[in-house]
Amino acid sequence: MTLSVGIALAAGEPPREWVDPDTGHRVVRLTDEPNSASLYFNQNGYTPDGKRMVYTTPDGVSVLDLATRASRRIVDGRVRLLEAGRRNARVYYVKDGAAWWAEIDSGAAHRIGALPPRGSVSTVNADETLLAGTYIEGTAGQDFGGQRLAGGAQVHALDQPKNKGQMMEERWAARLPMAMFTMNVNTGDIRVIHRSRDWLNHLLFSPADPTLLMFCHEGPWHKVDRIWTIRTDGTQLTKVHARTMAMEIFGHEFWSADGKTIWYDLQTPRGEDFWVAGYSVDTHARMWYHVQRNEWSIHFNVSRDGKLFCGDGGDPGQVAHAPDGEWIYQFEPELVPNRGVQNAGFVQPGVFRTEKLVNMSRHQYRLEPNVSFTPDGKWVVFRSNMFGPTYVFAAEVAKAGSVR
Repeated sequence: MTLSVGIALAAGEPPREWVDPDTGHRVVRLTDEPNSASLYFNQNGYTPDGKRMVYTTPDGVSVLDLATRASRRIVDGRVRLLEAGRRNARVYYVKDGAAWWAEIDSGAAHRIGALPPRGSVSTVNADETLLAGTYIEGTAGQDFGGQRLAGGAQVHALDQPKNKGQMMEERWAARLPMAMFTMNVNTGDIRVIHRSRDWLNHLLFSPADPTLLMFCHEGPWHKVDRIWTIRTDGTQLTKVHARTMAMEIFGHEFWSADGKTIWYDLQTPRGEDFWVAGYSVDTHARMWYHVQRNEWSIHFNVSRDGKLFCGDGGDPGQVAHAPDGEWIYQFEPELVPNRGVQNAGFVQPGVFRTEKLVNMSRHQYRLEPNVSFTPDGKWVVFRSNMFGPTYVFAAEVAKAGSVR
């Protein structure tokens, strides 16, 4: 079925699906609830069998069957959703100052334990034995730009605040003492694994190795060494990327599905030359895929088989100042053959071959689309306000009418 977007807008009702006339790709609306949203781009929103997706609504957490698009509520009330489990059909979330999980099939909920004062958790490990989070030590909490960040952890609000830049500068400069901790899912026991006066944020466990945790030094990207890994026993603190020029920035890091590669947005320097960079956690080898200005995206992601990347674009007000960047993209990575000097320490360069999936010119980019591939690699999921309220959509990777 193909619907006219214009007709749907005139009728005041978002279309259920349509074929984008500018790209030839089918787009479907996955959620019915206004102001529903998929998870932040690097958080796991899919069940272990790959058949269902969890998402938030103003009234709680729901699960969607990706084949039938039937949905139902599994957690009631305003909670902060962390992730879906990779081993068990569960969702993990924070409610009333404590960490919880709920069974997706039955809705039965279990309280894991209370969080430390000024603390927050943000990720669950691969075997679902540990959560990880941070807290501000002592009585040093304070407000920044009118937004309190518990423990300094990222609060994934739907719309970005207008004063985010000022808030980031002030919070980074405060140098508050912080602790990074793990929480045992079975007992609620807390163990501090790292302390710092750097702003610790964006904790994300490896999807494959339950003892490996990625995190960032948060703040203005040109002022921080952002991406790090650490073991859950507090050892092997490792800096993932070292700056080689002034104003080089890197961030919005994410894992490959097999946990072997950390990918991230790299700019050399800021706002001028764009790459999606990869770092092998085992061999420390590096791959950099070049990105054109218009194709730079607020967030990138990768399919589970590693064969395709996607991006959510950006408006002219973003760091790339792209004149024509308001698209959902898919990218096919292509390495540049090395016919010259061989050196194991060299970066392996490559390029992206680009396909536009969705015209996002109606989208207001204060809401970041946060793209992800469905586990089968056939759809790119994103959130959008192109029809007013926020809904979750998916763009088909194959063009409409092609063999799938």
